[in-house]
Amino acid sequence: MNIQEIHNLFLKCKSLSIDTRKIEKDSMFFAIKGENFDANTFAKQALDLGALYVVIDNESYFIDERTILVNNSLETLQELAKFHRNYLRLPIVALTGSNGKTTTKELINVVLSQKFKTKATIGNLNNHIGVPLTLLSFTKETEIGIVEMGANHKKEIEFLCEIAQPDFGYITNFGKAHLEGFGGVQGVVEGKSEMYQYLSKNDKEVFVNLEDPIQIERSAGIKSFTFGVNKKTADLNIKDIKANPFVVIDYNNFTVESHLIGLYNANNINAAAAIGKYFKVDDTAIKTAIENYIPENNRSQLLKKGSNEIILDAYNANPSSMAVAITNFLQLENKNKIMILGDMFELGDESKQEHRAIVDSLSNQNESLCYLIGKSFYENKISNDGIKFFETFDAFADYLKGTQFKDNTILIKGSRGMALERTLEYIS
Repeated sequence: MNIQEIHNLFLKCKSLSIDTRKIEKDSMFFAIKGENFDANTFAKQALDLGALYVVIDNESYFIDERTILVNNSLETLQELAKFHRNYLRLPIVALTGSNGKTTTKELINVVLSQKFKTKATIGNLNNHIGVPLTLLSFTKETEIGIVEMGANHKKEIEFLCEIAQPDFGYITNFGKAHLEGFGGVQGVVEGKSEMYQYLSKNDKEVFVNLEDPIQIERSAGIKSFTFGVNKKTADLNIKDIKANPFVVIDYNNFTVESHLIGLYNANNINAAAAIGKYFKVDDTAIKTAIENYIPENNRSQLLKKGSNEIILDAYNANPSSMAVAITNFLQLENKNKIMILGDMFELGDESKQEHRAIVDSLSNQNESLCYLIGKSFYENKISNDGIKFFETFDAFADYLKGTQFKDNTILIKGSRGMALERTLEYIS
């Protein structure tokens, strides 16, 4: 069966799934092999749960005419997504970057949805499986698609662009993330810039933050729509930005008072506003969309626990995002500040150096008490009354059982694997 025939069957289905726990009636199920399981074994279960068709790549699990046997289920999913994208021919905005991808994607979506019927990547389904699933969620009713792309090694963004074929692209930044896979910071720049290369080759357009010299350099020669602070040549000129702790931005014609914390979120907001302006979304609608956006899922959330105010930013961390989060936290006017920071993962050979750099930066300040959790921070332990080190979260949790926080402003940040949101259980 060729890809067009599979697509014809897909159009008869109400949805697509790769997880039998999320099967809907009249859906199409793709059996994707994982590291620890073979989803072909769930083909019959998917049909029993209401799937119209199942796509498998192991003939041992063929059932009847509802079973579509292919050479490789994952590759077929990717081919189907590309075929569907060309079938719909709708404009697609793609974005990648080291930090802020998901927040920026959500902001772009709420802004553009003020004028268009949009669909965007759900959560952070931004890899070689997530991007195809996102594309296959678009329908004839979708007027603009927004696709987030993640990568931890070179050629990944290039591959995802060939599937999604974006008309517009934005790179949030080039930071110290996934250094192990990219082979260093220069590898990150080259890997993320694969989006620019695709857009340039296909005569498409980019959105460029004029505050970022790497974006300016790497996007040279590509059709662009720009934004920047007090940049008279920018397509969207920003007058002023403040954050204490919420980001407030003056766009000359209107002012946005967001629910996002920290100056590092300003670029995420500005990108969404610029893309809104490009697509001629009304200023009032842009303002309304951004001001009504409330962050969740441990991303720059402001919480209250007892008498304490907590900035929970525990979804992820890398040296770039950690540094700006610390800088922003220290500039807050609040008193009784505490930082609870966890290890940063996927740094490879750079891990010891990058964790040491964070420790050194904290040793030079006296505005905040610091708790550093995780093996990598513990290996860089120093003698400093203002910094306490814990090799494991359990050790930190034991310490917290005998500690009471009162009237503090607390920053909680660390890589996803540290799950530092668990700290909230010990703060009352």
